[in-house]
Amino acid sequence: MPGGRRVGFTTPRALGKAVQRNRIRRRVREAARLELASLSEGWWIVFNPRRKAADCMFSDLRREIERIFIRCGNSPSPLSPPASGGTSE
Repeated sequence: MPGGRRVGFTTPRALGKAVQRNRIRRRVREAARLELASLSEGWWIVFNPRRKAADCMFSDLRREIERIFIRCGNSPSPLSPPASGGTSE
């Protein structure tokens, strides 16, 4: 899938018990799903949320993910081939 977008999630045990980790993962996954259109093609991102993601307002979480996706759009895709600097003769 060379030109696609992919988003992954990790939730280490340090975030709490399974119920808390699952809640954090669900919130971050939904916020990423809603903002996925703003992520440029070719990006694969893995989120490693902090404990604060469980208690913050969903609008703040969504805005932060949007900011990350836009920031990725302003830099070249890590999966795109490097631009050649010149010609070789």
